[in-house]
Amino acid sequence: MGTIGTALSMSLDGFIAGPGEGAAAAGLHDWLTAGQTPSRFNPSFTMARPSAEFFDEGIAATGAVIVGRRTYDVSGAWAGRGPVPGLPLVVLTHRVPERVPAGDPPYTFVTDGIEAAVEQARAMASTKNVHLMGASVVQQSIRAGLLDELVISLVPKVLGQGVRLLDGLDPSNIELEVVRVVDAPGVTHLTYRVIK
Repeated sequence: MGTIGTALSMSLDGFIAGPGEGAAAAGLHDWLTAGQTPSRFNPSFTMARPSAEFFDEGIAATGAVIVGRRTYDVSGAWAGRGPVPGLPLVVLTHRVPERVPAGDPPYTFVTDGIEAAVEQARAMASTKNVHLMGASVVQQSIRAGLLDELVISLVPKVLGQGVRLLDGLDPSNIELEVVRVVDAPGVTHLTYRVIK
């Protein structure tokens, strides 16, 4: 069985998105197009070689993705392609949207909590990892004791406001151990294991 983890770009002051709807980038993802090495999974991403290798390794190990409803809405539902084309997508929400774009595979909507979303995504992922997207989904998984790995692509930006990844968590509820550091131009990729 794979791990439950997340990999998100973050500013030095802890934000994974800028303020307001659709303000996801704010320079946080510039590293994805700041080099000459294309991703094997998304050739529109041309990164510095260390970032491309790190990125592709993570995508290759992923079998399913869980996103929160805000991320789903802000992305425009990825027009049915999902954040990682071809991988099953589970959307954690209080209510299923009235219109859902056709996708292959089709999106799965879960309304009964993070545990149910993780259970369904694990079944879809088989032996591969389940990737979480969005601050709320990550926070819920930490509170439920489900998160195994936290990957932060730390960029040299200060946003001052926006969406914080680890906001509102009880510090006694999470303990992390650094297991890998990949330094690349414009970004440092930090992998933490969640100690349970």
